[in-house]
Amino acid sequence: MTKLFATRLALVATMMLLANPAISAQQDDGALPAPKPGKPINAGEVLSGELNAMKVRDAKNTGKRIAMYQITSEPRRLPAPNGLCNLETGPETFQLVTSSDAQATQLKALVGKEISVKVDEIACASDPGQMSEAVITKWSLIKKQ
Repeated sequence: MTKLFATRLALVATMMLLANPAISAQQDDGALPAPKPGKPINAGEVLSGELNAMKVRDAKNTGKRIAMYQITSEPRRLPAPNGLCNLETGPETFQLVTSSDAQATQLKALVGKEISVKVDEIACASDPGQMSEAVITKWSLIKKQ
């Protein structure tokens, strides 16, 4: 019986020795430095990224499916009072609000491509149905040369 106890005790001690480096490695991972906030973006500046399109239901009208466009970019800080939009690094997805059919047609042809827009008005997403972290309400497309 003591032989069985000694064997189990040795097994537990060996397991503890093997697990100890893994435990200390996990504790070191938790001490990673906090991610740095993205660089700021203000009105009049350029935002570049990949253009995505999603179909969402229009809650205001008949529930009809409409296209929503967003740019996925590096994290950016918004001007005060929006700041980081309650995120550690700032928003990475930016919804482009189209104000005309011409803007929607313009974006439709560029889905999946890298685009650049001049930002005129930007804010954090506030409506519950919004898929992006920030919303660009006034913008203009910059043509690549």
